[in-house]
Amino acid sequence: MNKVYIETYGCQMNVADTEVVFSILGKAGYVRCETIDEADIIMANTCSIRDNAEQRIWGRIDYFQTFKKHHPELIVGILGCMAERLKNALIESGKVDIVAGPDAYRSLPQMLSDCRSSGSQINVLLSREETYAEIEPVRLDRNGVSAFISIMRGCNNVCSYCIVPYTRGAERSRDWKSIIREACQCSQNGYKEITLLGQNVDSYQYEDMSFAGLLKAVAEAVPGVRIRFSTSNPQDISDEMLEVMASHDNICHHIHLPVQSGSDRILEKMRRRYTRQWFLDRVAKIRELIPDCAITTDVIAGFCSETEEDHKDTLRIFEEVSFDAAFMFYYSERPGTLAARKYPDDVDLATKTRRLEEIIALQNRLSLESNQRDLGKTFTVLVEGPSKKNPEELCGRNSQNKMCVWPDTVHKAGDLVTVKVLECTQATLLCQEVK
Repeated sequence: MNKVYIETYGCQMNVADTEVVFSILGKAGYVRCETIDEADIIMANTCSIRDNAEQRIWGRIDYFQTFKKHHPELIVGILGCMAERLKNALIESGKVDIVAGPDAYRSLPQMLSDCRSSGSQINVLLSREETYAEIEPVRLDRNGVSAFISIMRGCNNVCSYCIVPYTRGAERSRDWKSIIREACQCSQNGYKEITLLGQNVDSYQYEDMSFAGLLKAVAEAVPGVRIRFSTSNPQDISDEMLEVMASHDNICHHIHLPVQSGSDRILEKMRRRYTRQWFLDRVAKIRELIPDCAITTDVIAGFCSETEEDHKDTLRIFEEVSFDAAFMFYYSERPGTLAARKYPDDVDLATKTRRLEEIIALQNRLSLESNQRDLGKTFTVLVEGPSKKNPEELCGRNSQNKMCVWPDTVHKAGDLVTVKVLECTQATLLCQEVK
């Protein structure tokens, strides 16, 4: 009764958390299984960032019950942000046996034991100290190419639309020495790329170590490994950090910088703590210090009271920056947030949808133009594996995080290959190997 199957939804942080959970359970004698039908314990590590993410999990919970009919001793667990937000509703549904929030993973072995003897268990206590710093994750990347390292947990920004501070708790940074140890261990185990994760990496601070200092220390500790990071906050991204990026060849030239809106009025209502001009100034500094840096973003269409002029401000900032790619959504009210308590969700769905479609259409054009500017250029690409469409081709990402595809049956996952861009689509650079 010790085989565990976990489905992971949402952000990269959830992937890293699932790796921590497998490590904790492994030390307690539980075994990871690859397919749901052989599991004694089914868990979902969940996301609450939008309502449709939660609705998908409710659908999965119903699906899990079909296995319980044939396996009455099966335990169903919900982990992560949705567990934190909907704790009582999950237990009261009668379909969930374990509910564990993001800071409760150390208690899972005891919870599973108690569940067998005493019924459903819940632990959603948030912590101001927990970082899981000393736990060696069980890496989920089967190719052994890319690894996630969580450098901090929680968030103190409390943007008015965002549920994260309520589901992941207060911000706390992990001991930088444990991060360096984990990075070195990844390198020794053959990983070729590391992504440093945090809700707002630029506010990392452990003792006298800033994020710029940490980034420099990691890059120099594993010089043969490519370094990425996510996510940056426009209000905190520093010149010092950009200078570290520019001076280390193994730090990838890609920054994910969420804008959320191009309207100062809406940014203030979102509690984003920067203005449109501040954002543009940060973009200008990035391009001054790292001219070939790709900049991607997040945006929310139809936030509370957004007017057509506010929406046009967003379209204009997309044009001005010319983002390489974007994650684009319309506003989804999250119960318990400041916006839900204070502002009516007064932009109708049809308007939200139309504005989102306009942003998507614009970004599709900008992404294609960005890729067209790469025609004829050469890049060093880290091989991820065979192309999904053609087993005679390989795919991988360049420093700017753009997907490259080229004919190749010689190299393997983890190899670095130099390619030249011949053609492109909106999403992909079509290349040939440079020998």
